[in-house]
Amino acid sequence: MEPRISLITLGVADLERATRFYADCLGLPRLETPPSITFFELGKIWLALWPRESLAADAGLAPEGSGFRGFALAHNVRSPAEVDALLAQVAAYGATVTKPGQPTDWGGYSGYFTDLDGFLWELAHNPGFPHL
Repeated sequence: MEPRISLITLGVADLERATRFYADCLGLPRLETPPSITFFELGKIWLALWPRESLAADAGLAPEGSGFRGFALAHNVRSPAEVDALLAQVAAYGATVTKPGQPTDWGGYSGYFTDLDGFLWELAHNPGFPHL
């Protein structure tokens, strides 16, 4: 396997609602797609939103399940103020801020939110992270 991730697919409860959140609130660039799935281009990685039942069926799994999923998606920004602004923005669109922005023990600043389907995101300012 080559050292890269090509696509991250999130199984969502309501495709139209999730698409609006990622396009309108987060401002991700949406690609033209069939009505059953939504793709966003994030540089060399694509983010896909697909109905939870469809993703589970494709993987041969049951769609039930909730709680902490054992991973977080992360987005690094240029300043602590940007972390706080984005947390306020996602909250205004209905996301849940699970941890307000605060200084970290690694010299940065971060906070967490869950999107409308419960996927955990970290918003972080890491002065040592090279990719913005």
